[in-house]
Formats: sequence, C-alpha cells, structure tokens
Amino acid sequence: MHDILEQMTGALSRVRSTYPIGTVDEIRGSEVRITGLNENARVGDRIKILGSGVQGEILSTGASGVRILVDGPTEGLAPGAFAVLHPRPEFAPHNGWIGRVVDPDGQPLDGRPLLPALTGRSVHTPPPVATRRRPLGSRLATGFAVFDTILPIVRGQRIGLFSGSGVGKSTLLASLAKKVDADVIVIGLVGERGREVREFVEVTLGAEGMARSVIVAATSDRAAQTRRRCALAATTVAEHFRDQGLQVLLLVDSVTRFAEAHRETAVTAGEPASLRGHPASTPAAIAAVCERAGPGCDGQGDITAIYTVLVSGSDMEEPVADMLRGFLDGHVVLDRAIAERGRFPAIDVTRSVSRSLPTAANPAENKLISEARQLIGAYDQSELMIKAGLYVAGTDPRVDAAIGTRDALETFISHSGSQGIAGSFRMLQRAITSE
Repeated sequence: MHDILEQMTGALSRVRSTYPIGTVDEIRGSEVRITGLNENARVGDRIKILGSGVQGEILSTGASGVRILVDGPTEGLAPGAFAVLHPRPEFAPHNGWIGRVVDPDGQPLDGRPLLPALTGRSVHTPPPVATRRRPLGSRLATGFAVFDTILPIVRGQRIGLFSGSGVGKSTLLASLAKKVDADVIVIGLVGERGREVREFVEVTLGAEGMARSVIVAATSDRAAQTRRRCALAATTVAEHFRDQGLQVLLLVDSVTRFAEAHRETAVTAGEPASLRGHPASTPAAIAAVCERAGPGCDGQGDITAIYTVLVSGSDMEEPVADMLRGFLDGHVVLDRAIAERGRFPAIDVTRSVSRSLPTAANPAENKLISEARQLIGAYDQSELMIKAGLYVAGTDPRVDAAIGTRDALETFISHSGSQGIAGSFRMLQRAITSE
C-alpha cells in the first residue's frame, strides 16, 4: 500500500497546470507547421490542436516554427487553430507492469488502471559500455529439441526469426515465451493488427505466459512515430528488469514494421529514401535497438532477445533482413514449403545458424550437431532427384544415410517437450543412428 501511495503522489506531482500555446500556420498532408512555440518546444514533445482532436509529435524546430507529424487525419484542420504544447510522456516501467498490456507511452491497454514508477527512463537509452559487458552466458532450455541442440540460445544472445506471414511465427514466439528459462518476458508488438493483439494475449500466449510477461503494443492504425517508439519502449522495459539483476527474454515482433515506421517518420522529416527504399539512418536505427539487448555489466542481468523479420518468399536479401543479420548473434529461417507439408516449427535448419556455437556445446555435442547438419544438407541437395526417382541407392553413402535418417530427423526438429538439453542431445543421437 505504501508503494502505491508513493506512485500516486509521484504521478500527481508530474501533472502540469499551464501549457504553452501556439497557432497552426501550414498544413501539408500529415505534416503541420506551428508557430509561437519555438522557445519551449523540443524534438519529441507532443502537440494537441484544440477543437480538432488532432495530436502529433514534434519532428523538428526552427526559426519558421515547429513541424509535427500528426497521429491521424487532418480533415477539418485550418491555419489559425490553437495548438497546445505537452512535454513528452515520462516512460516509467514498474515491477507491477508484469501481466499487463501497455502502449509505448506506458498507458494501459487492458482496461485496468496502471501507475508508473517514481522515476522515468528515456526510451533512447544508450547500450551498456562495450568493454564492461559480460560475454554470452550459459545455454537456455527452450522446450524445443532443435533449439536445445542444433540452434542453441544462450543468455544474452540476440537472434533473428525470419519468416513470411502465416508460417507459424507468432505461435513459435508464444511457445518460447512460455518455455524459455527466464525471470521476465517482455514482448513488443509493433504494428500488429488490433484483433491479433487480443488473440495473442488471451489465446496464443495465455494465462501461463502472461503471468511473467509485459506486453508493449502499438497497433497498425497508430501513427508511425508511435509504432517506431514501441520497439524502443519494449527494450526500455527489458532494461528496467535487467538492471535489477533479472534474466529477461525480449521478443520484438517485428523489426520490419519498426523499420517501416522509421522510414515514414524520417522521410516526413525530410530525409531522402536512398537505401533500397529506406533512408540512410535505418541501419543505425536498427542497430541502436539491437545493441541495447544482450549481456549486461557486472551486477546486472542479461537481455536475451528474439527479433522477428517479415520476409517475402524467405528472401534473406530483403533490405531489413540484410541489415539485421549483421547485428545479431544468429538467425532462424522459417520456410513456407516446410510449413505446408505440416512440420512445425517450420525451421529451415540448413539456412539457420546460431553464433553461440561452437562455444555453447562441448566437443561431443558439436560433433553430433555437425553430423546432423551434414545429413540434413545432403538430403536437401538431392531432394529433387530422390523425389523424381532418379537417385540410385548406393551411389553416395552420405545421401543413403540422409535418406535413412530423414523421417527421424524431421520428427526430432518438430519435437517439443520437457526433455531438457541433455535429453534433446540423446534424442538427436538416436535420430542420427536410426538408419
């Protein structure tokens, strides 16, 4: 009760009674110029235009006034309207946010009241100093045999989940949220459809997953600057718990929508889209988000992060996919063809890699992983010949072994349960010798 009273007192103390007022000077699409606020306005502050319900965020300031990107349509808005300047909301994550759904400003989306912490945090916090960060930690049990062996996830690792739509990405994320060994789960839903947010919370994630999760959501109808801030806010929540020494699993779905929101905001602010349709600041924006996750410094916990990327036809050369791979410690590719034949998770093992290897496994385990990859790769390379009946048994011993272990390895990759890491390696050993 004492903590709640302190939070309420702190929230009330931040309420302002007076606000600077300017006037609308020019309207160009979703960009509005306002005069009279130059002395008080800062980039990132909010504007509310009286009598219209239009709100926006300041993109730039100058001698001619401030330019804002509005959150919605500008129909009915005219020059001369009064505009009220509001400071940017103070984002203040609190331990009481566990089990809740909030927006990028820290406002509740689940219909229940929510109090901020006594002190706020910037959503643009720099990453920990590189020379003070710990190395990647121990291997995490995930509940999936393939992640416990061939594609290990370790504490502080950052991996990308590359997938087209409808290939099982959301289901896999929810399963990892429920099964991965972590103290707190933070999930950023960037640009998700409104219907799917509730479905993800109530059905896909469920009560078990929500019991240790915080969800930060900005649906697809929200303004670009809000969708961009969603990934930043989710990372800030993860840092709040990391700084308490906790192990945090951060899931961001998706980096593609974050990059699209950044592009929309940057182009409106005057930056040309010159990098394959994206402004030159996009790689830096993505790197700034990803670098904040990872191992903490001494006395802190770690943020183990999984970022999803929407790709068309599993095209790993798409701009955002290509950018992200260079910042991460591994990538997992979900393939539509695998999903269509009914194997979930639809992971294409030959195109996926975990950069925690070989350190994350001992020599015997690395040998098993190498053998499994060779068998899977040998079958994939000869699959057309095998299915067409053109391959003659005995031509290649490696392909013969791959054919003999094909079904067992497929079953292994799709297996989920509580067998643990050691149990998963025993399963892999049996699958390799099943021929």
